[in-house]
Amino acid sequence: MSTDYKGKRPFKSNNVFQSFHYAFDGIKHTLLTERNIRIHLSISIVVIAAGLILKITSFEWMFILFAIGGVIALELINTAIERLVDLATSEHHPLAKQAKDIAAGAVLVYALLSVIIGLMIFLPKLMELSSL
Repeated sequence: MSTDYKGKRPFKSNNVFQSFHYAFDGIKHTLLTERNIRIHLSISIVVIAAGLILKITSFEWMFILFAIGGVIALELINTAIERLVDLATSEHHPLAKQAKDIAAGAVLVYALLSVIIGLMIFLPKLMELSSL
């Protein structure tokens, strides 16, 4: 890792509040520039509304929140990897493509898992409602 002449890492904040500010800047930037995270967030809002309407249990909320948080966190990591690859090379390199594709694949795997979790929680409740 490169350091400046004082032995400190560049862009490193020793202030915890500044660190939170940087994190929120990253989230804000991703929300403003990445379509997929806005799609995930929109779906999350619908799922949260459905959970409130269908009165899912605390145990079910735990799974829903982990699913939502995991997808959004992975999308943030995916965006960071894309930015790093773009910074490292402007050429169309097979390894750069692989890095981006693999990161996107991780988001897809977790998103599909989240859909399965959502179906396992919501389908029985919706079927119960439809039988009334």
